[in-house]
Amino acid sequence: MTASRILVVDDEADIRGLLKEILSEEGYEVDVAADATQARSSRATQIPDLVLLDIWMPDTDGITLLREWSVTDGYDCPVVMMSGHGTVETAVEATRLGAFDFVEKPLSLTKLLRTVERALDAGRRKRLSARSQVPALAVPIGKSKVTQALREQVQHAASSNSPVLLLGELGSGREAYARYLHSLSARSAKPFFMVVAASLVGDPAPALFGTERDGRVEPGAFDQAAGGSLYINGLEDLHSDAQRALVGAIEQNGYTRVGGRQRLPLNVRWISSAQDGLEARASPEPFRRDLLANLNVITLRVPSLRDYAEDVPDLLRYYVDRLVDDQHLPLRRFSVAAQNRLRNYPWPGNVGELKNLVQRVLILGAGEEIRLEEVERELLVKLAVDEPLVKQDLLALPLREAREQFERAYLQQQLLLCNGKVGQLAKRVGMERTHLYRKLRALGVDFRQLGED
Repeated sequence: MTASRILVVDDEADIRGLLKEILSEEGYEVDVAADATQARSSRATQIPDLVLLDIWMPDTDGITLLREWSVTDGYDCPVVMMSGHGTVETAVEATRLGAFDFVEKPLSLTKLLRTVERALDAGRRKRLSARSQVPALAVPIGKSKVTQALREQVQHAASSNSPVLLLGELGSGREAYARYLHSLSARSAKPFFMVVAASLVGDPAPALFGTERDGRVEPGAFDQAAGGSLYINGLEDLHSDAQRALVGAIEQNGYTRVGGRQRLPLNVRWISSAQDGLEARASPEPFRRDLLANLNVITLRVPSLRDYAEDVPDLLRYYVDRLVDDQHLPLRRFSVAAQNRLRNYPWPGNVGELKNLVQRVLILGAGEEIRLEEVERELLVKLAVDEPLVKQDLLALPLREAREQFERAYLQQQLLLCNGKVGQLAKRVGMERTHLYRKLRALGVDFRQLGED
């Protein structure tokens, strides 16, 4: 079993050192922090299983820090308060804010170790209980400002019945936010039904409207989502026939099943998703503006994972726990070095790629800890020149190759901005022209095809 991680927060160096020595001898992983700033930094790197928190500290006292964590942290771990000047009022306030227990200084090591064991056990039971009660992906994971802002936008959008369009890259978690939106809406007790736009090929009527034959009804998407939310995933893949059928149903606010005679009311909340550039999609027929106008009353942008990389450790922990519970895979934990590496990986496949990586290392790996070397083996290097720089995993390359890769992509993009004119490029990037010519030739950048200087 992986050793529990304990964070000791105390401004007295002697106490920090003593507790780290004793708890380490007991088999725990121990981090220490001298003040609130270091404590916040430590928790941002890796959430501990238990915090031992001193009340009286010079910059921010322990009660204030506990209050901050109780408000902002989505992941709850037990906190044991420590103080040499404890009062009943302080203990009551700490308990009200969620502290597990309160121990007085000078510390009784026997009592402290017993309290640590009880707190860790309570934390384990609480996490297991929470995972068994909360539906998968009920609330999108993350404490970053980016994630919090999107959650708030979804909460506001859920209060209305207006159609919502979620824009974002593939794998960014658009479906998760669509389900989250539905769960917060007045329609949450009714179905959430998903249609993959690419599956509506040929005649879309049976799949959307349903069929009636010999007194039997084969329900379509409108029937199965009735009263709830209908989520169309990937509008950019929606065929023109399907677009036409959707526009007709929306404008008439009703539909008739194939083979049926009765016109049925259309009672769904529209939620859809698409990649950026939907209106300019590469297709013989452009996307219908009237359909888009009906579906994008509210537009929310789902960010790429690289835009909130600080949430990667929480996402890794979440998917480990979920896969262990759902698929009974062996429990393993990512080392701090592995987590830091993955925080700096550009994640071209976004959250979907992260989940797949977690699943692979749980299935194929061995040992309780997922180390940096194992993560490096799993990461696939994709360095297509036409990809944006932010998507290129330069950290996986040796320094020389990474520098050349960056310089080549950087100069190519800058050259395009200068309309292929090397003289303008030299001024733009601050290089002497002769040296720039040599650099372009060395990197294999063909500046002549973009125009003569």
